Amino acid sequence: MMEMFLNGLGVVFLWLAVEYCLRHETAQSLEDASLTPFADDPEVARRVELETGKTVNAVAPEKARPGWVNLEM
Repeated sequence: MMEMFLNGLGVVFLWLAVEYCLRHETAQSLEDASLTPFADDPEVARRVELETGKTVNAVAPEKARPGWVNLEM
């Protein structure tokens, strides 16, 4: 019986923690966050826009400048 009570208490605590963390998020900010993985590849961003109808704020990859080296971190 005590185990079921503690499991229920854990579920309630998890739910409250998630609600607390997401309290200031709006539907628009969550949608923008879901599209972030596609923002660095303009071609993929266009395909996602065509499939979903949602606008992806794509950023073109940085081009190497003469005399500079782009390092992969």
